[in-house]
Amino acid sequence: MPVDKLVIYCTCPDRSIAERIAGKLVEAHLAACVSIMAPVSSVYSWQGKIETEEECLLMIKTRQSRYPDLEQTLTSLHPYELPEIIAVPVVRGLPAYLHWIDECTQQQD
Repeated sequence: MPVDKLVIYCTCPDRSIAERIAGKLVEAHLAACVSIMAPVSSVYSWQGKIETEEECLLMIKTRQSRYPDLEQTLTSLHPYELPEIIAVPVVRGLPAYLHWIDECTQQQD
């Protein structure tokens, strides 16, 4: 069975930005659900320095066909110069939940 569903991880600088992005993605039918996990501590290398920041993590549930539009929208809304956008394929899941993702992410005309 081909992988059709994705979970996308994206960190945001604070909860208000995370909520704004999540709302826009769901409203545009690019995501069925966006879970906001906060706070998370991120330790990373940026421009030659080790940085530590408290961020919010978005866990975005969508389908493969919506990814290009989701990435474009997420990039346009995100304040970071280089936002974390990592898509992980869903290889199994509750069939009814996976069907719900399909229903919620139907492209609107």
